[in-house]
Amino acid sequence: MSEITLRYNALEVDTYLTLRDKVHWKRLTGEQARLALERSLYVVTAYLDDVCVGMGRLVGDGAVICYVQDLIVLPEAQRMGIGSRILEALKDHVETLRMEGTEMMLCLMCAKGREAFYEAHGFTARPTDTLGPGMIRYLNALDK
Repeated sequence: MSEITLRYNALEVDTYLTLRDKVHWKRLTGEQARLALERSLYVVTAYLDDVCVGMGRLVGDGAVICYVQDLIVLPEAQRMGIGSRILEALKDHVETLRMEGTEMMLCLMCAKGREAFYEAHGFTARPTDTLGPGMIRYLNALDK
């Protein structure tokens, strides 16, 4: 049986870019990837028999709000509990940051069709009666 191990704050830029490429996400430059990893609050990688098959990272201020960013599990490694383990490790880290007696928001934007996975982990899909929809704007070189 294959062994799944997690590693923390040790993701290499090339591995990050490879994971993104294998799930057909937008391409980043090496410099974008390097800065994204350096500026993350926490990075979790998942290895299956010493091969990196997934990752997730936290971004945010670490006091009021954190965001789950780039949760990736390669298709051949899905349905093995890897995404759940990564997400739980990220949530646990946020708990270490949360000041006693305070509340923090842990937010994310999920890929279409992945809502049920996150709902199973306690996240609420928006909009609701009291929360508006999540929104996004892409900024690119053509905007200048």
